[in-house]
Amino acid sequence: MTSSSSPPTPPAAADVFGGRLSLAESYVARLADTGIAHGLIGPREAPRLWDRHVLNSAVTHPAFVAGARVADIGSGAGLPGIPLAIARPDLQLVLVEPLLRRTVWLTDTVAALGLTNVEVHRGRAESLWGVDRFRHVTARAVARTAELARICLPLLEAGGSLQALKGDTAVAELDEDAGQLRSLGATRWGVRRFGFGSVEPETVVVSVEVDAAIEASWAPEPSVRQVRRARANRARGRADARPPSPGPA
Repeated sequence: MTSSSSPPTPPAAADVFGGRLSLAESYVARLADTGIAHGLIGPREAPRLWDRHVLNSAVTHPAFVAGARVADIGSGAGLPGIPLAIARPDLQLVLVEPLLRRTVWLTDTVAALGLTNVEVHRGRAESLWGVDRFRHVTARAVARTAELARICLPLLEAGGSLQALKGDTAVAELDEDAGQLRSLGATRWGVRRFGFGSVEPETVVVSVEVDAAIEASWAPEPSVRQVRRARANRARGRADARPPSPGPA
């Protein structure tokens, strides 16, 4: 479904989203309409919602293992979380966003699209320290690598990774932040590019991996309710996980 204000669907979208293309089109239509009206997307971004935002996010899906729970930190308009959830229905996405007006829009959008593999959490990433852990954490245009790692690495389970969507300065930034990443407990890091033939330029992703779970230096004591909810979410994620699938259904 598209609206008169939506940009035309590029041919590459069908390759990325497969049989779930109509969901991606509905999402783009909402971004072009209420997403702009609510200030989540700038009006000048409307013509390039597909290439600059939605496809730019979705093409990174090979970075995430099958059936994983993924936290999208500072989700904003649902980027990259919602495109990933559409392209990869086997993933369980948690959209983490502190601003009320954004979480209201995200909740309405998730419901309108019927995305059963997405939930919205209102709060900062730190609100989940000591409460929940994820196989992957992702973010787009939130902070430079070292600061993002400080926030996100305590959310990872052992063997997990941060997958941060970055720009052309990613390699230089990673070199500058390598010492801090090591001190934060990261074991491996590097830069990957996704979307060859689908987006131009390709999407640059900084990947930061941990071998062991990292405890935050000042994680608050979680409440019984928070712990029970986290356990229920993890159990639901395992129950809803589909057979391994590297791409869209």
